[in-house]
Amino acid sequence: MKKYIFSCIVLGVLLGGMGCKKAVTYRYTEGKIYGTFFHISYASQEDLGQVVRQEMEKVNESLSMFNSRSVIARLNRSESDSTDMLFRRMFDQAVKVNRATEGAFDITIAPLVNAWGFGVENFTFPDSARIDSLLPLVGMEKLEVVDGKLLKACPGMQLDASSIAKGLGVDVVAEFFDCKGIEDYMVEIGGEVRVKGKSSKGRAWRIGIDRPEEGNVVSDRPLQAIVEITAGALATSGNYRNFYVHEGKKYAHTINPKTGFPVQTEVLGASVYARECMEADAYATAFMVLGLKKSQAIIERTPGMEGYLIYEEEGKLKTWMSEGMKKLMEGAD
Repeated sequence: MKKYIFSCIVLGVLLGGMGCKKAVTYRYTEGKIYGTFFHISYASQEDLGQVVRQEMEKVNESLSMFNSRSVIARLNRSESDSTDMLFRRMFDQAVKVNRATEGAFDITIAPLVNAWGFGVENFTFPDSARIDSLLPLVGMEKLEVVDGKLLKACPGMQLDASSIAKGLGVDVVAEFFDCKGIEDYMVEIGGEVRVKGKSSKGRAWRIGIDRPEEGNVVSDRPLQAIVEITAGALATSGNYRNFYVHEGKKYAHTINPKTGFPVQTEVLGASVYARECMEADAYATAFMVLGLKKSQAIIERTPGMEGYLIYEEEGKLKTWMSEGMKKLMEGAD
């Protein structure tokens, strides 16, 4: 009898100890930000949805061209030369990627983006003379941040951080979760993703790569491939969503900073895996400008980077992926 009572006490202590450990609760929040949609899942006993929104809005306040009071909007109007921490963080990464891609990634293309109808200004289809007149305003080597002030070599220079800002927004939320001690999360904004740990299903996060088809929208999109990751970021760029047709010719939103014209290389979609989403976001954009061979070379020589490129050859859709990306896809089979 005593042995039975002792066993019950031990069992009760074990069950009580188990009861003290709270079950993991996965929370989900979604909405609109930066002109697109976000979907965020995280394991926490605390509902952080409102704070997450505030973290994302910090990027809007710094880098949104559609917010007239943002840091970048005031810089573009030359009302101020002052920057903030988020702007400087974005700028440092932009300089790094600009140099690594020989200028294919360039945030000074705002005048060209506006001229081609993808910016904030009223649009009239440009001719070659207008584009040529804007090229002197383009080039990151003409910018410098000194003591928190942005110095422009040409007063009319304007910046467009849209090709890197979503990635930064993803990183800001992910780092907020890290500071809160959250071990499992997935942050996705407009297709740019950063993850840590495991999903609610107890396995690595499965992230889809879109098939580069016109009309392939977020709510109903066929996938080209799936990767499975427990840490890091994945960003994808393509010209199959944001474009228009003028006099029978397609004009996509990716601009070549060297020529000033929308670019259409053989690369239809570029997906980049990196530690931070801001880095992946910027390189994915650059690879659309650089084309297949140069993009492959950068991916293969950059530590911690993996890539998946969808391209067209002789009218057929083909793919190339780095060795590390192959391993990420093998786990998703």
